[in-house]
Amino acid sequence: MSATNRGSPDITAVIAAHNESANIEACIASLDWAREVIVVENESSDDTVDRARAAGATVISPKFTTIGAARNNAINRTQTPWILVVDADERCTDELAAEIQKVIANPGGHSAFRVPRRNYFLGKEIKHGGWGSDKPLRLFKRELRYNANLVHEHVDVTNGTVGEVKGSLLHYTYTSLDQYFEKFDRYSRWWAEQNFAKGRRSGAGAVLFKPPARFVGMYVLKGGFRDGARGLVLACLAAASVMAKYARLWERSIRK
Repeated sequence: MSATNRGSPDITAVIAAHNESANIEACIASLDWAREVIVVENESSDDTVDRARAAGATVISPKFTTIGAARNNAINRTQTPWILVVDADERCTDELAAEIQKVIANPGGHSAFRVPRRNYFLGKEIKHGGWGSDKPLRLFKRELRYNANLVHEHVDVTNGTVGEVKGSLLHYTYTSLDQYFEKFDRYSRWWAEQNFAKGRRSGAGAVLFKPPARFVGMYVLKGGFRDGARGLVLACLAAASVMAKYARLWERSIRK
């Protein structure tokens, strides 16, 4: 199905993608009910672009600065009043698609909606440790935009209220630990750069105490232990990620 001959005229799906050859076709296929799918591609070295076009998506490749800016570039090209943002490793179910179409037909004063995600790690759904309450804001009116954050980018809701749909995106994150560590390096670096630029500093105490606090919070207080070995590994990885972020911020703090 071509990018200009899809379903509902009221919504465009936006996908940010970098080297997502293994995911992009299935992701686009799960969005074939939308009026258009725009893939905003970031210097992929695989065949993500060819696969996305063959699957019927419009592909753009603006110079990358932040994920939020990349998504904004795609939103600027849309003509529909509503936007749905989906990651390449996510899938929209038929039930969620039907609910979204009802919601945008009668939004009830809301200008944006949170969309729950069912998160999978190494092939199994993770229901605890904070992963079961993941509800990012992904459905919103076209006039809204993402902020400029390097990490933890979010949509600035400047008018209207935020609602929540009941259906969930399926999020097949981290099918291997190689994927985790590749993002681990990039995001810990971006986090340190962003926070240092905002005037935040770190000492040795943060590097020492914040990682175990994260582990206890995720594994014990939020019930990560209920997810078995995967829950333990995720809590350890989360603690290591916190250590890397604060260590990198500390490094910048002591530079002369």
